[in-house]
Amino acid sequence: MYYSYAEQHRQDSPRVMTANGEASLLVKPDIVSIQLEVMTENKSLSQAQQENAYKMNRVIQSLLQAGIPGENIQTSAYNITPKYDYIDGKQVFRGYEVTNTITVKMKDIDQTGRIIDLAVNNGVNHVSNIQFTIDNQQEIYQQALSNALKNALAKAQTIANTLNVNLDAAPIKVVEKSSEPPHTFQTFTAAESTGTTPIEPGQIMIRASVEAQFRY
Repeated sequence: MYYSYAEQHRQDSPRVMTANGEASLLVKPDIVSIQLEVMTENKSLSQAQQENAYKMNRVIQSLLQAGIPGENIQTSAYNITPKYDYIDGKQVFRGYEVTNTITVKMKDIDQTGRIIDLAVNNGVNHVSNIQFTIDNQQEIYQQALSNALKNALAKAQTIANTLNVNLDAAPIKVVEKSSEPPHTFQTFTAAESTGTTPIEPGQIMIRASVEAQFRY
């Protein structure tokens, strides 16, 4: 049988197919990060600062006594802001607002509501940015990445079987196309409650996706 040069070149050229693979894993978070804020206001700046320092020290001591290590309590913001009221179109100085914000990390996420209530009872008047994460995130992501590659191979094999061709299962190229897993955030203002503040960590979905090329 005779083949032209173009036909021979086309037959000798490697044939490549591209398949995308995706995978996701649902995991329960095991770390929680909470921002706790003490806000005070007074016409005297020094008075506002002293009151704020007293309340925040009381909050920190209560957290330490509850078993949270000192290295897991970190100051994340400290602000002094002059406040004004507008009366009859005129700006009238009201006083100074002092806010001190700490970030608390803890592994016993089942105690999140109790720790929030403890902080509020000792002077915290704003709770925000409750963030749930996982300690072994990279390990779980690697598992999802492996599953994504298997998914790409399964798709490529299905195509090869349909075309009745042999597929080389070892990919010649793999491109990772994953993004960071989503985090859970909750924000609310502290309010009086007769029971422990309910906090639900839910689950975190870790996704991985790849683009793989196979010879056939």
